[in-house]
Amino acid sequence: MKKGKKILTAVGCLVLSVVVGAGVWQIYVRQQSKKYNLITLDTSGVPEPVESAPYESYVQLSEVKMHYAVYGEKGHPLILIHGNGGSKNSLEEAARYLANDYTVYVPESRCHGQSSDPGEISYDLMAKDIKEFIEALELEKPYVMGHSDGGINALTVAYTYPELLGGFISCGANSVPEEFKPYFTIGVKVLDTFKPDKLNDMMLTLPQMNAELFGRITCPAYIVAGEYDIMWLSDTVFIHESIASSRVAIIKGANHSSYISQDGRQAYALAKDFFDSIQQ
Repeated sequence: MKKGKKILTAVGCLVLSVVVGAGVWQIYVRQQSKKYNLITLDTSGVPEPVESAPYESYVQLSEVKMHYAVYGEKGHPLILIHGNGGSKNSLEEAARYLANDYTVYVPESRCHGQSSDPGEISYDLMAKDIKEFIEALELEKPYVMGHSDGGINALTVAYTYPELLGGFISCGANSVPEEFKPYFTIGVKVLDTFKPDKLNDMMLTLPQMNAELFGRITCPAYIVAGEYDIMWLSDTVFIHESIASSRVAIIKGANHSSYISQDGRQAYALAKDFFDSIQQ
């Protein structure tokens, strides 16, 4: 009995330590978030999502046969760019809400979805693909909203082709792999050990962005992250502070994906607020 009581006491102390530690961590994160424009997205006036089936097609670029979907047929062109390992389905809910106000294009990146795999992938190459996609479809100063790798792609397009976009939102982007929180990097490395993949390799080695590159961006930019995102919020602020034309927000209570790929209403509120502001 004594041994059993000791085990129960040890387990109880461990559980208590975990609970206390989690509470302290949440308090720390909240205090840090408040420094960085912590906001709650107002979804009270969000319209119902468009339910009609999207138009789907392919466009041949210089290196990639790119598959894409189009939602809606009115308003300014808005390109949604999915994250690593994703597809057009990753942002489908966001696209259906945003189709109320924009013509929404959802391309699938090279080596993803139904787009072709030319063998190589990098953020620079994907930025080139987006440029060619915009030119092939003759989109005039489109808006871009990218999530995770899509957010990095948005940044890369904006500093590589400064005159191309009308404005963009980068959600959950990191400037270098070292800015990932350790648990995420460890998880990717373990996954890559059991199943090597060039998409994982890209996350572990790229991007390599800096203030000089961000300084080339001239169009309106919104740099966004979830309060409990997979990268340090200080990196989100670094990106923002390096772009003269940008503003920043941290979404209260959100993780890496909850406000963009998992909740179309929040994605709509985020995009509508920013893109309306830059039209004024």
